[in-house]
Amino acid sequence: MQKVTEGNLDLLRILFDRHHKHVYNYLYKMCGDTMLSEDLTQDVFYKLIKYRESYKGGVFVSWLFSIARNNLKTHFTRHQKYHDPIEVLAYKKTEEIRERDEEYAQLQNALNQLNAQERELIILNRYNEIRYEELAEIVNSTPGAVKTKVSRVMKKLREIYLELN
Repeated sequence: MQKVTEGNLDLLRILFDRHHKHVYNYLYKMCGDTMLSEDLTQDVFYKLIKYRESYKGGVFVSWLFSIARNNLKTHFTRHQKYHDPIEVLAYKKTEEIRERDEEYAQLQNALNQLNAQERELIILNRYNEIRYEELAEIVNSTPGAVKTKVSRVMKKLREIYLELN
């Protein structure tokens, strides 16, 4: 990313190839809308180009997911009458669960029962494998607090999942 910041835009393709699926999956799991997730993913990488000078080193993935998270919040702020876009996500259901097998569907069901902030932590940490330090940067918290929250949410998710079975 540092070389992209310096003007070597050809390297952007590598960043896109490496990260676009993770960004799309995060956005899809948060909003449940395929078309919206695709549009927002494109917008994230457009903003990455547009605001590349604002990248000041550090962990690229944290910076990228901060853009994705802010992009999602902005979308819901502009298109909903709610004050807190994270609250909007709490009411947004996935449009349809892609049922590869019954366990996946039940896990997705359990995830949908979490509130939006809890679901976001699990998706970023467990699905996208973002470390606690990076996640703390994204959600403006401390690594210790994030680790505790993720642990509590995982316990809650297990309980929900077991109730469904």
